[in-house]
Amino acid sequence: MSRSIVIGDIHGALKALIELIQKIDIQKDDRLIFLGDYVDGWSQSAATITYLMELGHNYECTFIKGNHDAWCEDWLNGKKPDETWLKHGGKATVESYKNLTEKATQTHREFFNRLKNYYIDEKNRLFIHAGFSSMHGPEKEMYASNFSWDRTLWEMALVMDKKIKKESKLYPKRLLLYDEICIGHTPTTNYDVTVPMQACNVWDIDTGAAFYGKLSAMDIDTKKIWQSTPCFKLYPNEKGRN
Repeated sequence: MSRSIVIGDIHGALKALIELIQKIDIQKDDRLIFLGDYVDGWSQSAATITYLMELGHNYECTFIKGNHDAWCEDWLNGKKPDETWLKHGGKATVESYKNLTEKATQTHREFFNRLKNYYIDEKNRLFIHAGFSSMHGPEKEMYASNFSWDRTLWEMALVMDKKIKKESKLYPKRLLLYDEICIGHTPTTNYDVTVPMQACNVWDIDTGAAFYGKLSAMDIDTKKIWQSTPCFKLYPNEKGRN
C-alpha cells in the first residue's frame, strides 16, 4: 500500500535528510509531504534544495513554505537580505549559494516560488508550516504570514489537549475543521521532547533538527516514526542555529 509520509523542518541538514530517506525506504507510490524550513542552520542549504528537487522529479512530493524559506525566497528574488534572517541561519544559507551557478540558482528560485502555503489531502488532513488564525480555515486567513509564522494554533492545542471534549461548545472551531493537522515551526525539543508531539488532533513534526535534535518523518496513517542521527553529530564542526 502507498504511504503518506510527512517530514519536519530540515534547516540545511542534508546529511540527516539523506539518512532519513534511506531509513524510510521510499517506494514509487509513496507520497512525501515536507513541512518547510528547508534552509538556514547547517551548511548545506543550497545542496538540500537541489536534493529536494531531485526527489520531486522521482516521487510524489508536496513542498510547504516555511518562514525561513520565505526569507530565502525574498533574497533569491533580489531583495535585500533581512537582518533578522541573517542572524537566524541566513548567513550559512548565503554562504552555501556562493558556488552555485546562475542557472542552478534560477532553478532554486523557481522551486521557492512554487512552494505551497498549505496542503489539504483527500482525507481532510491539513499540512501547514505553522498555523492559521481564521476559525474558517486557511482559505479565509486574512494574514498570509500566519501560514509560516503562527504559533497560536499549536499553543491552543497544547492547552486544550484532554481538557475539553470535541462535543463541547468550548472546543476550538479551528481544530474541528480537519481530521488531523500537521505542523512544523516549533521544535518539540522546546518541551524536552525528542519525537513528534500530538496535542488534540495536531501533530508537531519539528524535532529540533536546526539545533541539537533529530530530523523526523512520520507515516500519517500508521504513525510510524523515523528519525535521523542528531544533526549536530553529523556536522561536528558547526553550530547550526545555536
